Amino acid sequence: MEVAGYIASLVIGISLGLIGGGGSILTVPVLVYLFGVEPVLATAYSLFIVGLSSLVGAFPKYKQGFINLKTAIIFGIPSIAAVFATRKFIVPLIPNEVFTIGDFVVTRSILMMLLFAVLMLFASVSMIREKQKTEEKETGPQQFNYPLILLEGAVVGILTGLVGAGGGFLIIPALVLLSKLPMKQAVGTSLLIIAAKSLIGFTGDLSHFQMDWSLLGSVTALAIAGIFIGNRISTKIDGNKLKKGFGWFVLVMGVYIIMKEIVFPGGSSH
Repeated sequence: MEVAGYIASLVIGISLGLIGGGGSILTVPVLVYLFGVEPVLATAYSLFIVGLSSLVGAFPKYKQGFINLKTAIIFGIPSIAAVFATRKFIVPLIPNEVFTIGDFVVTRSILMMLLFAVLMLFASVSMIREKQKTEEKETGPQQFNYPLILLEGAVVGILTGLVGAGGGFLIIPALVLLSKLPMKQAVGTSLLIIAAKSLIGFTGDLSHFQMDWSLLGSVTALAIAGIFIGNRISTKIDGNKLKKGFGWFVLVMGVYIIMKEIVFPGGSSH
């Protein structure tokens, strides 16, 4: 299983390099089902892996001028604060047995995985749906819808904190709609936001968990290597077709997690 886990870690990076996001959605299932990491701890590990991988992915985007620092700061501040607060204060408060429906006990681990699966379903739909590419030239100064940006930043932050996914599929549309950023800039800027909020959110976990740094280091290194491979391949492959295929894969994974946690609970709780 561990060999499969290491291969999957490389795939996470490749998908990040190829389609600029979405890879993070696989990190938690890989850690839980292939490495046997407890789900709540897996969301913490995921923040570190996704954060560091996104930071590496953001460097070339910055050099190409695809990162809008002002937007990253405005969107990033409420997002970072929300992730940190969620990891530091909210996650530790979730009881081990959240609620019961008849004989079915919804534990903290099951709740985390179900929340995650629902997020995967939303992410997959956003990847599968055909997007009309409008690479319009910016006319006039960039405009910010401040109240909405702050609200969206905080909401994405809380979600990231709960399930440990970067939330690029939520951030990119928000940057395009609320900050009027061109698509390529939105992708680059989202990488920087994801890196900052994931890594700072992860520090909120350091007092709660014993970290397996060797596992964390090897999975992160493979994911980062995957990003470089993905970047190389991306020049030869149509990203939109890839994104659609990957979206279907994420959809199947989301349904699989829901089935596994509800129909066969206990399989993933180590």
